Amino acid sequence: MRTSGAVAVNQGLESFLRETSVRAFRIARISLRNDADAGDAVQEAMIRMVASYADRPEHEWAPLFYAILRNCVHDEQRRRKSRGSMMAWIARLSGKEEAVIPGPAEDTAMDEGLARLERALADLPERQREAFLLRNVEELDVAQTAAAMGCSEGSVKTHYSRAVHALRARLGRT
Repeated sequence: MRTSGAVAVNQGLESFLRETSVRAFRIARISLRNDADAGDAVQEAMIRMVASYADRPEHEWAPLFYAILRNCVHDEQRRRKSRGSMMAWIARLSGKEEAVIPGPAEDTAMDEGLARLERALADLPERQREAFLLRNVEELDVAQTAAAMGCSEGSVKTHYSRAVHALRARLGRT
């Protein structure tokens, strides 16, 4: 065994991960269509594999690793979808709903818009913030949001409506 940081890695597992890395990257790249995100997903999958399954028999490594990689890819896709949902909401607030292929200027504007939205969300009362995030980021319907918040559907509608009005006022659109 060789020690890498705080984790001792079995030579066989290290060899498996090295041999699998190129194929794993291709799989993640096809799903994510971005080299940096694919590399991050593969690295995260390898870290999780070593941290949780290094003691498993060698014949279990491939199915375990690819299941972990699939989960890492799905996690990244969910993060993108959540960010996209928030950016769409910002675009609706600002009245700029046209499709734009993002470049550096648009990325900067998106980052600034997201930061403004995050600050505005932080200022909302907790229940309004929770209703807004569950409906817009997690994309839960009213009934699911009510179940998650432990309240009635009417309360969800009230909290959500108040959140939207407060955010529109704070972000400059009535």
